[in-house]
Amino acid sequence: MNKLTFTKSFIAMAVLGTISSSSFAERFVIQVDNVNKGIITALSQQLGGEVVLDADGFIAVEFDGQSLDGLKGILKNPHIKLIEIDQKRKLLSLFNDDAGNPAVTQLTPYAVYQSQANQVTFNHSAGIKVCIIDSGLDQSNTDFNRTNSNITGTNDSGTGNWFEHGGPHGTHVAGTIGAADNTFGVIGMAPGVAMHIIKVFEETGWAYSSTLANAADICASKGAHIISMSLGGGSPSNAEENAFNNFVSGGGLVVAAAGNDANAARSYPAGYSSVVMVGANDADNNIADFSQYPSCLITVGRGRNRQTVHDETVCVELTAGGVDTLSTYPAQLGNTTNLIAGGSSYDSAAMENMGSASGSTYFMGTAEATDSGASGKICMIDRGAVSFHDKVLNCENSGGLGAVIINNEPGMLYGTLGTANATSIPTVGAALADRTLLLAATSVSIDVLVSDYGYMSGTSMATPAVSGVAALVWSNFPSCTGEDVRAALKETALDGGEPGNDDKFGYGIVQAKDAHAYLMANGCADVVDPDVEFTLSANGVTKGKQRVNLSWLGTSSNVDIYRDGSLIASQVEGLSYSDKSISKGSATYVYQVCETGTDTCTNESTVIFQ
Repeated sequence: MNKLTFTKSFIAMAVLGTISSSSFAERFVIQVDNVNKGIITALSQQLGGEVVLDADGFIAVEFDGQSLDGLKGILKNPHIKLIEIDQKRKLLSLFNDDAGNPAVTQLTPYAVYQSQANQVTFNHSAGIKVCIIDSGLDQSNTDFNRTNSNITGTNDSGTGNWFEHGGPHGTHVAGTIGAADNTFGVIGMAPGVAMHIIKVFEETGWAYSSTLANAADICASKGAHIISMSLGGGSPSNAEENAFNNFVSGGGLVVAAAGNDANAARSYPAGYSSVVMVGANDADNNIADFSQYPSCLITVGRGRNRQTVHDETVCVELTAGGVDTLSTYPAQLGNTTNLIAGGSSYDSAAMENMGSASGSTYFMGTAEATDSGASGKICMIDRGAVSFHDKVLNCENSGGLGAVIINNEPGMLYGTLGTANATSIPTVGAALADRTLLLAATSVSIDVLVSDYGYMSGTSMATPAVSGVAALVWSNFPSCTGEDVRAALKETALDGGEPGNDDKFGYGIVQAKDAHAYLMANGCADVVDPDVEFTLSANGVTKGKQRVNLSWLGTSSNVDIYRDGSLIASQVEGLSYSDKSISKGSATYVYQVCETGTDTCTNESTVIFQ
């Protein structure tokens, strides 16, 4: 009774501290034990908050016109463990373009060959399941018509049915992971793998860190082995990180996109140590120009114990094909193109206008003005000087039937005619490498057709490639843990960029066959992260009982722990230890960790208490 009276009184006082609403709402995560959640929910509502998510160990609450500091000032209760901003998460893809015609035959995307996925057989009987947190999977694409019904999902009241798309992004991601091996469409990295779909995005919206934390718990409850997330945002969340840590502690693997801003910013959830951060490379094993590359150097410790260390788990660990990646789309939302010049077929990329056209060619240069010579012909146009839209409009106003715009720099031309498109003739982009042959052709035919397949680019596309390869390899070694598979993929990755581990490629391009061979030779229990030095960090803690927390990397063996040259603990399992046997007060201690029974030891690490 006393507790109830106190709570009601506190709510009454707290209401007086509320501030007036403004035109915007901020969303917060409040961590609280489940048994006390009702109290905090009621308190939040009394303060004008709307509880938008009730999950294991936390609630997400939306407040109008409230800042984090302001909320902490008025929402004080001993049951609250932590209040933090509910960080926004967004989809991470750059642009969408289409090529080829997978409607007539099954195509293998280049990333499948590049990652050796075509050289390993997926073992369906292992029961590996991938949980995809994205914009849903539209089952109108027939590549997902399965007789064994091993695709399931979780509905969300805010985003609708998981099997109806919130934009093509999630369907594209799912195809890269597990599109069926049949006679049409595309083939995924782990063809036919079981999938659980959690729809957290609509086409123009975003998700929150609390949504992802709750989704991780759902993935675990549905028996998923792998979580794949082609999404991210700029700030960390404690609740979100805890959820992914728990999933990995349970034996799972979490994979997320590095981001597409071509800078060194760290995106989350990819930036958490428990999550594999994935960058994107192109078909020529070059890093994608948009792929983010946060540093592996981080600062740890406090005061005199503050030091900079190399932590490969907070930066790019692996890459995969993520440039111009062919995969599944919701039915009739993709585009495919055909470009035939002088009887030969060339790669091309569609712009907005659908249709077909054929005829004699006419070179319009950069097409900065109308030209009567283009009437009744296909306009061959160089990139530059004016917008793509104005080029096509000048071709159409000259009587042109269609347009081919050729890049003026290496690579395929991916373009758009803009939101205020006033043109209607079919238009495609073409590569600079094909310019000479295209301009030499006397006739050209163009097709820009609706399709169930299409291209996208981004670390969003590389992420499901790594997730799919992980599922493929894991299916052949079901006794492994997610961390075993993670280490094997890094050990066998194809080195890219600077020799060894680097910020852009991490360990390199994921290689399925080599990872399979590595696990075949070494098994799961002895897998150790590659090229990780056996290193020790030690941090002194003075709050409460004085102690030293030790952590180390680079071994899977039990270890012996030494303080000032004397053994203080032996046969220690894991990668951390807390020395609580030291005396309180000023002192200096030197620690070292050695693999039990050997002379393989870490560096010495010194801790000073003053």
